[in-house]
Amino acid sequence: MNRYSAILYFILLFLGGCDDFLSQTPDGRTKLDTREKIGELLVTAYPEANYAAFCEAMSDNVEDNPSGGQDQRNSDAYFWRDGLSTAQDSPEFYWNSCYAAIAAANHALKAIEQAENPEEYSAEYGEALVARAYSHFMLVNLFAKMYNPNSATYDLGIPYVTDPETVSLKTYERNTVAYVYEMIEKDLLEGLPLIDDKAYETGDATGVIKYHFSKSAANAFAVRFYLFTKDYDKVIDYAERVLGSGEFADYLRPWNTDYKSLSAQELANIYTRSSERTNLLLSETLTEWPRRFNSFRFSTGAIKYQELFPNPSGGIFAFSTFYTSSGIYFINKFKEHFVRTGNNANTGYPYMMLPLFTVEEVLLSRAEAYAFKNEFHESLADLNIWISKRINNYNPEVHQLTFNRLYEFYQYNINQQNLVAAALHFRQVEFLHEGMRWFDIRRHHIPVVHTTSNGETYELKADDARKTLQIPQEAMTIGGLQPNPR
Repeated sequence: MNRYSAILYFILLFLGGCDDFLSQTPDGRTKLDTREKIGELLVTAYPEANYAAFCEAMSDNVEDNPSGGQDQRNSDAYFWRDGLSTAQDSPEFYWNSCYAAIAAANHALKAIEQAENPEEYSAEYGEALVARAYSHFMLVNLFAKMYNPNSATYDLGIPYVTDPETVSLKTYERNTVAYVYEMIEKDLLEGLPLIDDKAYETGDATGVIKYHFSKSAANAFAVRFYLFTKDYDKVIDYAERVLGSGEFADYLRPWNTDYKSLSAQELANIYTRSSERTNLLLSETLTEWPRRFNSFRFSTGAIKYQELFPNPSGGIFAFSTFYTSSGIYFINKFKEHFVRTGNNANTGYPYMMLPLFTVEEVLLSRAEAYAFKNEFHESLADLNIWISKRINNYNPEVHQLTFNRLYEFYQYNINQQNLVAAALHFRQVEFLHEGMRWFDIRRHHIPVVHTTSNGETYELKADDARKTLQIPQEAMTIGGLQPNPR
């Protein structure tokens, strides 16, 4: 679990505090004895790593663009190989970052529990619990089998860590997937009611709430959790709590209006801003993704673009799509924030803000849940809300989805299957370049075929063992964790 890195991380952490979202300023702090200090520690309780790079390359969103740039992390993911890279944008880097975030949450929880007045820290306690649950949730859904009630009690999960690390070689065990999910739900349900959005209201930090688990973001996390466990009543329940009395259409990205005329740079500037109403939770991530996602060899090209963008409305998607001279098609969603190592330095670290939860995900998750509950008209209504903000020159009399239109496009004889297909299709388009498609591939046992430029074909079957990422080498050799089967 990269214990040495975790200990170094916390030595540095307790010698320094967060000055803003992209830098740290040493201040000699060693004691977590105020709400302000614990709040600053909780900024680090979110993974400072990006899963999009390897999740996209493993998915069916990409193809072989031979004129694109070569990168071992990109090719390992494309061919579903157990890569050995520990650099940023690799699975191992994400693993280590999640456990570093979990350690930060655990230190905050322990400090609150030992405080003379723990009741005054209830908002921070709730955030720490939900943040701890989130990192474990992401880990178990990448490095273990997907939740299946028929096998979860014996499928290998990941270590669920609830104590701060105080020794360098503490032994951990892989719990079952069922146990990990039970613990995630416990932390989530205990933490969610404690979250108080007013705790993030400060006069000089506009948008700071978007970097913490607010009530809306925590409810969106609950929507995703229960979608993965197929508890569809709870998906719908928590989806309705995300916006309160707000209307979903008012919070969706305005692709067919405000976004329509944006240049690539303008889109990158706005997409991950905290001021965008759809962004419920943003996380600072150390990543090269903004500079590499549209130049990697294995990325979205013309063929994939032509497969993804036809849709059952009969209209044209309004996504601002760009392309490179090497034939790579992309939506310029990401802006790099380069943090120099010093005032006059030419070296530094590339960061980006990654949307972890959005209103679009909540809406499309609810549409899927309604479909599986056989509430077809409600599902169709949600899909039409999404379509209304995604089609150029949208006209409901021309573009509104119907059951017949879905049948004609997806060709399933059952309404439920067409509705689910539409929800998954819309999610695939909506979250292109963001890594979310990989989780849908795993949830729905979707096979993936990758073809090289010279015609070689590689298939990842519906229940292929390689859909589960291998436990990092260090966690196996030093930590003694059992590897995933291959």
